[in-house]
Amino acid sequence: MTLNTSTRSRTIACAVAAVAIAGATVGAANAGAATISPADTAFTAPGTIVVSTPASFGVPVSCSIDLSGTTSQDGSSASITDAKISGSNRLCNLPQLKNLPWTLTPTSATTGEVSNVGFSLLGYNCGPATLAGSFDNMTNTLTAADQPMSGNCTINSLSVQPDPAFTLS
Repeated sequence: MTLNTSTRSRTIACAVAAVAIAGATVGAANAGAATISPADTAFTAPGTIVVSTPASFGVPVSCSIDLSGTTSQDGSSASITDAKISGSNRLCNLPQLKNLPWTLTPTSATTGEVSNVGFSLLGYNCGPATLAGSFDNMTNTLTAADQPMSGNCTINSLSVQPDPAFTLS
């Protein structure tokens, strides 16, 4: 098939326009992505966690939690490289955390997800799961509630405050 000059020019113009629209769409999607600041920074995030597991016979157990990690260079995520759980309930000192690092990804200026969260407790495996949470820039608090996990486990509540303070945007 041979195209005349006029048809060939319109075809090329349409192809260029399609590429330009696709590029603009991808750029707009990236420009609208939520971020964490400060970027490229080590952090800790102490707080509380309440979990129900078969090891606790489904009874919620309240513990202290201390997360630590670093935010990515571009602020698109944070890597949680360590988590310590403690508390007065003897079950608080027994969890074995799995799948670290966990990844915190902001999904908006007020929400985020922590992926690949898992732990075992007295032979019961919980997760891995992606936990959805809310973030309040004014109080610098990340919270999550009623997050089911495989293994018949539930994170009833989680509340941590990053240091240095995070801002999601």
